[in-house]
Amino acid sequence: MCGISVIVALDQKKNLKNNIDVTSPHEGIVNGFHRRSVSEKLEESLDLLAHRGPDSRGQWVSEDSRVALGHVRLAIVDLSPNGVQPFHGMDGSIHAVVNGELYDADRIRADLIREAGYVFKGHSDCEIVVALYKQHGISFLRHLRGEFALCLYDSRAKYFVAARDRYGIKPLFWTYLEGKLLVASEAKAFLPLGWKPKWDVKCLMDDGWRHDQRTPFEGVNKVRPGHYLTCNAFGSIEMRQYWDLNFPNKVVADPRTEEEIVEGVRSRLLDAVRLRLRADVPVGVYLSGGVDSSAVAGMMCHLFKERGNKIGIEKGLERMTCFTIAFDEASGMDESRIAERTAQHLGVTLIKKYMNEEEIAKRFEDAVWHSEHQNYDLNFVGKFALSEAPRELGFKVVLTGEGADEVFGGYPAFLPDFLREPDHAWPYSNLTDEERQKQLTKAELVAAEFYKGRALKLLSHGDSLADRQLNNISSPASLASYTFPLFAPWTSSYGESDPCVTIANNVDGRVRERMLKKWHPLHSALYIWTKGNLANVLLACLGDRSEMAHSVEGRLPLLDHELTEYVNKAPPSLKIRYNKENGFSEKWLLREAVKPFIIEEVYNRKKHGYAAPTGWPRDGPLHKLFQRLVTRENVERLGFVDWSSVEDLVHKAFVGHNTVALRCTNVVAQWVVLSQRFGIETATPVPDST
Repeated sequence: MCGISVIVALDQKKNLKNNIDVTSPHEGIVNGFHRRSVSEKLEESLDLLAHRGPDSRGQWVSEDSRVALGHVRLAIVDLSPNGVQPFHGMDGSIHAVVNGELYDADRIRADLIREAGYVFKGHSDCEIVVALYKQHGISFLRHLRGEFALCLYDSRAKYFVAARDRYGIKPLFWTYLEGKLLVASEAKAFLPLGWKPKWDVKCLMDDGWRHDQRTPFEGVNKVRPGHYLTCNAFGSIEMRQYWDLNFPNKVVADPRTEEEIVEGVRSRLLDAVRLRLRADVPVGVYLSGGVDSSAVAGMMCHLFKERGNKIGIEKGLERMTCFTIAFDEASGMDESRIAERTAQHLGVTLIKKYMNEEEIAKRFEDAVWHSEHQNYDLNFVGKFALSEAPRELGFKVVLTGEGADEVFGGYPAFLPDFLREPDHAWPYSNLTDEERQKQLTKAELVAAEFYKGRALKLLSHGDSLADRQLNNISSPASLASYTFPLFAPWTSSYGESDPCVTIANNVDGRVRERMLKKWHPLHSALYIWTKGNLANVLLACLGDRSEMAHSVEGRLPLLDHELTEYVNKAPPSLKIRYNKENGFSEKWLLREAVKPFIIEEVYNRKKHGYAAPTGWPRDGPLHKLFQRLVTRENVERLGFVDWSSVEDLVHKAFVGHNTVALRCTNVVAQWVVLSQRFGIETATPVPDST
C-alpha cells in the first residue's frame, strides 16, 4: 500500500479528448520544468503523500524527460529493497508504480516464470504488474485481483496507462495542467506541481463528487472504478472500461438450490479472507457490532486456528487482534459492547478506541484534509481516529467489512426496490403478489421518513427524468443531498441541478437499457449505490483516506470480485428474505453463509449503519469548533454559499438540536477547512456570455 505521483508531458500539436483544449506549444523540457528541477518538484509532491508510504520512496524520469514516476512505499510484502518502486521490466522498457495489494501473486508469478521465463527482481506482489503487461498487453488488468491503483509506461510504444481497481477501493486522480497530465493518489499531491485549486461549484450542486468522476476541485477528476486512462504517443487522453457489474435476467429462474448458493458464497468468502492474510507484517481486523466485520473476524479466526497462520504475532501479541470504535453508550451509536462479545467468543484480543466529543473535535480538520471532500456525518472522523490504533501497536494491515451492503442488499433504501417487481428468478418465495404490493407501500413511507431524518431528501418519484431512465427505482432519490438551499443565488447561472439526474447520467447507456429491460430493480439499486456512494464516499473518507492517513492498509474481502460476481448471480429473494413472522431479513445470503463464524446475537441483529452521534451539547468542543469555522468571513470567502442561509445553522444544530441543521453545518465547516488547507480561490459568478 503506497502513494503515487506521476507527470506526463503531452504533445501540444494534438488535441486532447474529453474537451480539454491545448494551446501552448511544447517547450521540449519535462512537463514545463527543466530536467534538473523535475525531480525536486516530484519530491515535493511525494512529501504530501508521505503518510501513505513512510518506509521508502523512489522516482524515475524517462530519458526524453517526458515521463516522471514517483512512489512512496508502505512495505508489507517483501520488506527488502527489492520491493522499492518504481518497478522496471527486464529489458528496461516498461516502468510502473503501484498502490495497493494484488492477491494470488505467487501463483501468477510461477505461471509467468514457467510460460515466459520472466525473471523477477524480488517477491513483491506488485511486481507482477510489469510482467503481466509484458505478456498480455493492456489485457493484463483482467488478471489482477485485489485493491490497486497503478501507472505504467511503455517507453518503446510511448504508451502510458493509469488504472484503478474494479470497485475503486484505491484512489486515483488526474488533471491537465499547462501541457502536463498529472496523476496521483490524492489531489493534494498536485499542489507542488503548479496546481491552483478552484471550486467546482456545479459539481457541488450536482453532487457530482459523490456520484460520478468529478471532485470538488475544478478540473480534477477520478479515474473511474474498473477503468483505465491511456495516453498514446503523448497525444489524446482516453478513458476505457475493463470491468463492470452484471446481473442475470430477472425472468429466468435460478436452477440452483438454496444450499448450493449459500455454500458457494461461504467458500468464496473464505478464500477471499485467506488471500488477504498474505503479508510480511502483522494483520489485524476492524470489528463492529454488524454482521459484515464480524464475519470477516470470524473467518479470519477460523483460518488462524485451522491453518496456524501467524497473524499478529509481534511484540508479544500472541493472539489475533481486533480494533473497534467506542462512542458514548448513551448516544445509541455505540457498538463496542457487541464487538466485545464477539471477541470474547472468538478468544481474540479487542482494542477499543474511545471517542468522545473532544476527541472528534480535535481531529475534525485533519480528517477533512485527508478526505478531500465533504461528508454529511461525523463518522469519518471516528474512522480516522480508529486507524490510529493499529499503528500504535505496530499493525500495518487490517481487514475490514466494507462493501457487504452494496453486494448483498443491506440498506433500508433497498427494500422498496426489492418489492417493486416480483422475483421470478426465485419461484420458491412465500411472498405473494398481494403482500408484496402492501409491503411496498409501507416500505416507501418508512424509507422516506428515515432519510428525511438524515438530512437527505427522498424526492417524489415515478415521473421524473431520472426515474424514467432507471426503471422508477427509488434508491437514487434516497441519495439526493439536502444542501441545495445553502448555495448563493448567483449559482443559478450554472443551470438546474438535480442529484438524481446526476446519478442517472453516471450510468452507461448500455447499463440503463439492462435496468429497463433485464435487471430486477433491486439489482439496479445495488449498481447505483456501488458506482456512486460506495466508491466516492464509503471507500474514500471511511476507507482508504482515513486508514492511509495513519499508514494503515485496509483489505476488503467482501469486495473480492470473484466473490461478488458469484453473489450478483443470486436471486434478489436470497439477498433480502421475506418471512411472514419476522418480516424482511437484509443480507440473508451473507448471514447464512457466515452463520458458523458469528455469534447468534449478530446473526439475528438488524442492520445498523455506522454513524456518529447526532446530538451534541451547547458550548461543547464541537459547538465551539463550528462557531470558529462557520463565520461570515469564512463562508463569504467560499463564494458559493449564501450566508443568510447559513448564519443560524450552528445555533439550530447545538441549541435547537436539529439534526438536519447539524449535518448542513458539518458540510459547510468542511468546505471552510478545505478552502483554508488547500488555499482554494473564492468562487465568483460566471461571467455573462451573452
